[in-house]
Amino acid sequence: MSDTKSKSGCACGCGTDSVCADFVAALTGGGSAALPEQQAKLRREDVVKPVIYIGAGTCGLGAGAKKTIAAVKKYLDDKKVDAEIVEVGCIGMCSSEPLLDVQLPGQARVSFMHVTGDKVEKLLDVVLAGTLPQDMVLGQFRSDKVKMWPDVACLDEHPFFAQQTRWVLAQCGVTDPLSLAEYLAFDGYKAMAKVLKLNPEGVCDEMEKSGLRGRGGGGFPTGKKWKFARAQENEQKYLICNADEGDPGAFMDRAVIESVPYRLLEGMVIAAYAIGASKAYVYIRAEYPLAIERLKVAIAEATKYGLLGDNILGSGFSLKIIIKMGAGAFVCGEETALIHSIEGRRGMPRPRPPFPAVKGLFGKPTIINNVETLANVPPIMLAGAEKYAALGTKGSKGTKVFALSGKVNRTGLVEVAMGMPISTIIYDIGGGIPNGKEFKAVQMGGPSGGCIPLQHVNIEVDYESLKTVGAIMGSGGMVVMDEDNCMVDVAKFFMDFIQRESCGKCIPCREGTRRMLEILQRATRGRRNETGVDALERFRGMVYLERLANVIKDTSLCGLGQTAPNPVLSTLRWFRDEYEAHIYERRCPAGVCQELRTFEINQEFCKGCGLCLKRCPSGAIVGELKKAHYIIAEKCIGCGSCVDVCKSGAVQLVEMAEDTIAAEASAEAVS
Repeated sequence: MSDTKSKSGCACGCGTDSVCADFVAALTGGGSAALPEQQAKLRREDVVKPVIYIGAGTCGLGAGAKKTIAAVKKYLDDKKVDAEIVEVGCIGMCSSEPLLDVQLPGQARVSFMHVTGDKVEKLLDVVLAGTLPQDMVLGQFRSDKVKMWPDVACLDEHPFFAQQTRWVLAQCGVTDPLSLAEYLAFDGYKAMAKVLKLNPEGVCDEMEKSGLRGRGGGGFPTGKKWKFARAQENEQKYLICNADEGDPGAFMDRAVIESVPYRLLEGMVIAAYAIGASKAYVYIRAEYPLAIERLKVAIAEATKYGLLGDNILGSGFSLKIIIKMGAGAFVCGEETALIHSIEGRRGMPRPRPPFPAVKGLFGKPTIINNVETLANVPPIMLAGAEKYAALGTKGSKGTKVFALSGKVNRTGLVEVAMGMPISTIIYDIGGGIPNGKEFKAVQMGGPSGGCIPLQHVNIEVDYESLKTVGAIMGSGGMVVMDEDNCMVDVAKFFMDFIQRESCGKCIPCREGTRRMLEILQRATRGRRNETGVDALERFRGMVYLERLANVIKDTSLCGLGQTAPNPVLSTLRWFRDEYEAHIYERRCPAGVCQELRTFEINQEFCKGCGLCLKRCPSGAIVGELKKAHYIIAEKCIGCGSCVDVCKSGAVQLVEMAEDTIAAEASAEAVS
């Protein structure tokens, strides 16, 4: 009979399902050497029966982990195998999900990739018999307590992990997210216990010494920010954790909450103690149901054992944490808009000053930090500010978590020391561009960021250096693009997102982004759908676009509006030739913009099968069965359906000759 979920129990042997108060006190106050045997058991340095770990974060579940879990349970029940199942969070390597680890008694824990439900039986048959299927092995966890598997590389030697420096993600995918006992065993809450015996001003000093800057995008020094609120004379202060994470391609905060919710809570208690806040909010989007569920359980468990709530660990300090679910508005990532949303008002920014640290939630001093910032706090306070400050660059200390996605072989969560070249992240950690394609650009900072081209791919991850190439650190989204991406289309995607998400309070953002989107839409519009006015405006577009972008940047009310033109400005800066091709030559060099594509059928290759004729939605393809077909250019809408179904490769994208392009552009200019 198998355990259907992780049940650590209290390692002190008292019989409590989770942990007892005495054990909590021993672990938080007695040091790591206080209960070595109990900690070793909770850390699963060795096990008495097989343990099967399954990645059950959102990425794992999306890849099929739910079926994997069901298949594992069925296998253990059918085979009468006594084993434990532990559902863990995301270890970061999302491209290899579903991930399943097996730890046998006396052996190191081994991780297997792409373990879908249909592969479970075959995998467990051989692994439980003591053999490893090499084609599925990702790596083994390094250990000096048990026997290592021969000829199996350690997980920390895998290219994806080898160059990472994990502070925030250290326990992600390793432990049961809901087990307070396991979190305590890995030195959880020791930093909080240490801090509650210190002077709050000293805690702020330590954070300032560490050099930690806000990881939500602004990059403001965390310790200095805390000191502003600490200095305010007020009987009520608030702490807000911004877990809204609205950037397309960003999923760092969600993964951290799903994998180590207690780490976030511990960081919030330390921050609240430092500034003198007695009430805190976690503002999280409702689209994160798994993160919300695990956070609720963690809050309840922490409160039950005196690690949250009234008189925390007998220190006299109290903190209540409330979860506030947002509706997913991008603008609510801005501090003052977020505050308005918590207050029950429409999420719209207000002018600053006064800053939230002086006058924030309900008019009281308020500090807002994002998930990654607060998750950095416990290890900094435990290891010491000097150790953290030793990582990174002169102006950007510590590590940064990125959500690596797009056209890259190994997608997932990556935590690296500041100062690492972006090329190292993409090529070494991410494994480069798939299908032999060429790297073109990487979008950093989401809709508020910019694209970094090939000639600057070796630039270091640093707040200041990224600004020099028109990008920003942002919350940590890193979307890789290859030669098949159209940069005008990329700019249009982000501008469409920004325009829809604009709160509408200030005219530059509300009207300016709409106008910029219209210009980009005209640039990608073909003749069939273009009016005479469109044609004239398309030629003026290049001048208008840049001028308008700078006006919006200089005059918008909030930081989101001021950075809204960044995707356009950065792509104009580095890929101006693509804009010129769209606007003046009516062509998309990457062949992405549908209305600017023209297809033809190679008469030599066409077998007349009729598949393209049947699939064409506009009736642009004509021809008889078993005879070469052809495309009527005036009817073709450039959808590419014919390419998708053609098995002989006869349908080809047409690149217009340069003399034809020049002639058409000249004729349009004259007209």
